Amino acid sequence: MAPVLRQEGRSALRHAGLYDQTMPSSPALRAMNGDTLVLVVEDDPVLSDLLVEQLAVDGEFSANAVGSATEALARLRGSPPYYDALLLDIGLPDADGCALCQSLREIGLRQPIIMLTGSDAEADVVRALDAGANDYIAKPFRLAELLARLRAQLRSFESSGDAWLSIGPYQFRPASRALVHPGDGRQIKLTEKEAAILKCLHRAGTRPVSRQALLDTVWGFQTGVSTHTLETHIYRLRRKMEPNPNQTTLLITEGGGYRLESIPSGLAERTEAVKKTETLRMDPIEGAAR
Repeated sequence: MAPVLRQEGRSALRHAGLYDQTMPSSPALRAMNGDTLVLVVEDDPVLSDLLVEQLAVDGEFSANAVGSATEALARLRGSPPYYDALLLDIGLPDADGCALCQSLREIGLRQPIIMLTGSDAEADVVRALDAGANDYIAKPFRLAELLARLRAQLRSFESSGDAWLSIGPYQFRPASRALVHPGDGRQIKLTEKEAAILKCLHRAGTRPVSRQALLDTVWGFQTGVSTHTLETHIYRLRRKMEPNPNQTTLLITEGGGYRLESIPSGLAERTEAVKKTETLRMDPIEGAAR
């Protein structure tokens, strides 16, 4: 079944003028913009507006919505923002959602994709998963369940080798516990606790995380761990990642805790220039959009 879907999916998108040969080569890069950013691809305006509203209720997520495959591709291959996850309707007006999902996987997009299906029939579930979706949920669905599934997929993604998180001038790779400078590929190795601290701070965006919250998240119920332990790890992190360890510009002390600063002026332009030179080019496909 999968090979047939692949052939038909790519053909349908080509004829609709939607299958492009180029996409960013690092689509898994998550920019630190303060929220987990979700792209909702849903042609029902009522459901789309509801999802955008509910995702933003607690400040945990923010969302943009589009109503077609054409708009989704334009967003995904355009300039920042970079999306952390997709909620993708299986029935779009200009393309089959499964075909779009499969094409996105083929051209390198690795973020979690949750399919919104019209039913939980076995055939629909199999199509969605075979197309590369991480999960599916049938309409009508409970919003709390959808959000829980989204959180679970994001946690799994952050632990995978695909996740590259943007922190200042660096690409942070949680799976390999390394900060990579995109200019020269130089790697800064981190300890397990240092990587866990950065993951926790990255999830909060530019909002400060209290010392106690960091201790609870990173060390859990370990006994004998105090704020001094955390401060020692923060000091070592700064020595590794700050351009000038005596002047903190990336890992900021604020409000009884710590936060990450967005990319400083000047570094953003250099980082973006590097990303623009790293473009994945597939073999030419007859009829593909130019």
